[in-house]
Amino acid sequence: MTLATLKSYLDITWTDSGTDAKLQGILDRAEKILDDYAGKAIDFDDEQTPEAQLLLDCCRYIWNHALEDFKINYAAELLMLRAGRQAKDYADSNAT
Repeated sequence: MTLATLKSYLDITWTDSGTDAKLQGILDRAEKILDDYAGKAIDFDDEQTPEAQLLLDCCRYIWNHALEDFKINYAAELLMLRAGRQAKDYADSNAT
């Protein structure tokens, strides 16, 4: 996921190095949060995936100082993220 994509999603149209640094930190933090929920690193490069949308939404909540609400409002999606990763890992391990 790029910083430009996040800025577009958050409707941030101005250019400011302080804002960009803060947003990059938020993006890095949100990726780590979702990686932890998934139990492994997620590739967020494909911006058309549900994981990428979840990343953008997590960043939006962090930007608005409401991360605790994200965890509540997206509990089902976070559970599905974890379950989906576990199911894929199980299928991959039994593919032999």
